[in-house]
Amino acid sequence: MSTPTVAFSELSKNSKRVAETLDRTQRVHVTRRDGEDLYLTTARHDQQREETADITARLLAALVRSDAGERAILRALPSVFPWVRHLNAEESQEFVAELINATHDAAQLNVHGNLHRLVVEWRATARILADPELTAQLTRPWPDEDHGEVTAP
Repeated sequence: MSTPTVAFSELSKNSKRVAETLDRTQRVHVTRRDGEDLYLTTARHDQQREETADITARLLAALVRSDAGERAILRALPSVFPWVRHLNAEESQEFVAELINATHDAAQLNVHGNLHRLVVEWRATARILADPELTAQLTRPWPDEDHGEVTAP
């Protein structure tokens, strides 16, 4: 089922109608001109999503505790993240370990940005590794010059 979309002004003018839509669909996308879009959701729907994330995180963690489970996850990765084929075995295992930790953070701490950042960063790594010229350019030795202290951003 697709998520219905309403403008923020519609929510403020016709909140009862939006609430009725929310009761039917469990989720409504609210667009805003002056800020980031919002999602309204029912408490039940949000609780179910949190439970799904928690179960998924615990299943992944349980799988990697066994050799067979770890092999299964590593075999499944290309179906979920096709770009992992550019990572070597060690990088793939590191990605899985970080993926499990970030999934736990999302489920247990309600911190979802880490999971998103992790996928973005590993995909960028795979993109570099997929381009031999770029890989060579970024992995070449640096000259023995000291360019001074690097300041924190």
